[in-house]
Amino acid sequence: MSLIAVMLAGACTFLNVYCTQPLLPFLRRLFHASELQVSLTVSATTFGVAIAAPIVGLMAERIGRKKVIVPALFWLTVPTLLAATSTGIWSMVLWRFLQGICVPGIIAVMIAYIGEEFSGINVGSVMASYVTGTVFGGFLGRFIAGLVATHWHWRAAFVVIGVINLCGAIAVRQWLPKARNFKKAEDINATLNDMRMHLRNPRLLATVAMGFGVLFSLVGAFTYVNFYLAAPPFHLSSAALGTIFCVYLLGLIITPLSGRFLDRSGFRNTAIVATAFALTGLACTLSQHLSIVIVGLALFSSGIFIYQAAATVQTGINAGRARSSAAGLYVTLYYIGGSVGATALGWVWLWRGWHACVAAIAVASLLTLVCAFLSSSPTERIPARVVTESAEVS
Repeated sequence: MSLIAVMLAGACTFLNVYCTQPLLPFLRRLFHASELQVSLTVSATTFGVAIAAPIVGLMAERIGRKKVIVPALFWLTVPTLLAATSTGIWSMVLWRFLQGICVPGIIAVMIAYIGEEFSGINVGSVMASYVTGTVFGGFLGRFIAGLVATHWHWRAAFVVIGVINLCGAIAVRQWLPKARNFKKAEDINATLNDMRMHLRNPRLLATVAMGFGVLFSLVGAFTYVNFYLAAPPFHLSSAALGTIFCVYLLGLIITPLSGRFLDRSGFRNTAIVATAFALTGLACTLSQHLSIVIVGLALFSSGIFIYQAAATVQTGINAGRARSSAAGLYVTLYYIGGSVGATALGWVWLWRGWHACVAAIAVASLLTLVCAFLSSSPTERIPARVVTESAEVS
């Protein structure tokens, strides 16, 4: 049951994070708002994750893992349900921000919990269960929101997601084993010193910048492609837009495969392949044929998943020690990147539409590749087994 509990924790968390993406064109009409304003229902959540992650990480080092994970899941239900009461765009942005505040209590702490409580050969399978849950939850949240909003009511979408989250929280409380190997951190100053050390590590900072670029591109693309596909010649409904996110399920296949490629070809070659996938996919989305656009989104997301797995592992390698605080730094900048992508590309969309967004994301992908080279040596190899232990954080 512990594997199911870990999977449910990941699924419930990401059920919430990006659930408004397929609703953005609808929310724009409903609240008489601009694309930039409704995009804040995405960026507010990722910004909440970014600012809460370091604080929650320190809290978990003092009071324990499960004592943070389970309450965070229950608290996440509250703003999710309250989002259904929104009377305007700004009240919804507020509830979405509060959702983001709750998220690090699960995603950041669960990674530490798995590493401490499941040792040896078990850790890979447990982490794989968590990754599976996050990927499936990310798809399911978007799919449910689009489907329920189209065939029932937009408020019901948040109620359904909130109820699922509550049921998941109850299951995790019952099935997640108590932490037996947790050791309370006695010296917070040592943790702060570790963070100062990381901030003086140029290769680690380059890896963190990679994370910023990865989520900038991912959130930016999957936010504004909804407006593109809701307009002529596609005219997709919220339900259809939610279905488009089936391409996210590729992460279940791409993540383990990227590990094998990393082991065989090295970090820099993997980054080049990831960039090629992303740029090719972006080019395909400029087509007027829906099937080609979907293929393009699949290629683009595959490239991002490869980058995601590689950058997560590279963070631990470049940190050397105090890897938890390094991961916290990575998660913070990663989600700041998502917030900037959702907001900054709004101005680009208003200026020249989807074509300009594609150009901006392509530039971001190339800059991410530069950061990948700065974060590594030409001959660097990463064991594939390590990649299978990296966690999905989008």
